[in-house]
Amino acid sequence: MSGNRRVCIITGTRAEYGLLFWIMKEIEAATDLQLQIIVTGMHLSPEFGLTHEQIERDGFHVDRKVEMLLSSDTGVGVAKSMGLGMIGFADAFADLRPDLLLVLGDRFEIFSAVSAAMVSRIPVAHIHGGEVTEGAFDESIRHSITKMSHLHFTATEVYRSRVIQLGEQPSRVFNVGAPGVDNIKRLALLARDELEETIGFRFGKRNLLVTFHPATLDSSTAGEQFGALLRALDELEETHLIFTKANADCGGRVINRLIDDYVATRSEKAVAFTSMGQLNYLSAIQFVDAVVGNSSSGLIEAPSFRVATINIGDRQRGRIRAESVIDCEADYDSIHRAIRKIEEPEFKKKLRHVTNPYGDGEASRRIVNIIRDFPLEGILKKPFFDFGRTG
Repeated sequence: MSGNRRVCIITGTRAEYGLLFWIMKEIEAATDLQLQIIVTGMHLSPEFGLTHEQIERDGFHVDRKVEMLLSSDTGVGVAKSMGLGMIGFADAFADLRPDLLLVLGDRFEIFSAVSAAMVSRIPVAHIHGGEVTEGAFDESIRHSITKMSHLHFTATEVYRSRVIQLGEQPSRVFNVGAPGVDNIKRLALLARDELEETIGFRFGKRNLLVTFHPATLDSSTAGEQFGALLRALDELEETHLIFTKANADCGGRVINRLIDDYVATRSEKAVAFTSMGQLNYLSAIQFVDAVVGNSSSGLIEAPSFRVATINIGDRQRGRIRAESVIDCEADYDSIHRAIRKIEEPEFKKKLRHVTNPYGDGEASRRIVNIIRDFPLEGILKKPFFDFGRTG
């Protein structure tokens, strides 16, 4: 396989791996591509479930493990983790010598990897660029990764235009849809009784799937915002709750402690997971009344199930959303009103006709077809495309 194009994928979180899964499968199956995998970040942390083990159970060979995550989610801790990541990725790239780096999203682990690739003269292909998330510094990271990347795979045409607006050449920017929708189309999701048995949870009369991460640019703390959500949830009758824990962002550990405390005293109706896995998570969306929190999954995946999303606060502000999404502020009164709205007959009627704006579930195949054939000679040169220039 020495003559094949070496495509190196980096993943640092459970959610990111779930989105990359079918791309990795497509590359692995291709006779003219060689898959390389680097795991980092939360995948290597016992606190976050050692989820690199799931990647290996899925049959993938992990080529390198880059330890970078410190046991601190303060700004100082995250900044130091980023520095450790650059050191580790530099060594990994020197060993693996990839022809192309393929990354997804907007996390600090990926920023470190792409920074190391840039000075190592390794071309970068970036998935999910051009998006806006006004409540998190992830937006600045995402746009920075865009400017260090050479091929771009966006989830909508609006996002493609925004990447071009940042000065990227239109011939290198492709609207392929969101890989998360591929999972819904291609995974054999679990039936209700199978899922209950797998996760040790019984669905109730009404059910909510709660995923909440820190909004890193908000003036109020993660604990204050999540505490308001818990107060609103605690008032609900005959409602069972599935919590998935926060990522290793600034303030994430505060949220996870609150989840543990809440579930410990309400085990008859609530359960929490450090990592549900993509199959269990998507299977659960089928059977809940709403996805609640501020995760991108509520905007990208949930509409395909015609399930309501209660999107709290500013973390996802600016992203394109389907009519199934109810936006609210991160305070008790706003959350309480949003939860009531999902029971309104008019809203339930609207859910039956929701269309997901994030594609048709073919993103993975499109991405792999492009990276297979796109010429890499001279790709490191990036002439700035003047979006507003005429003539």
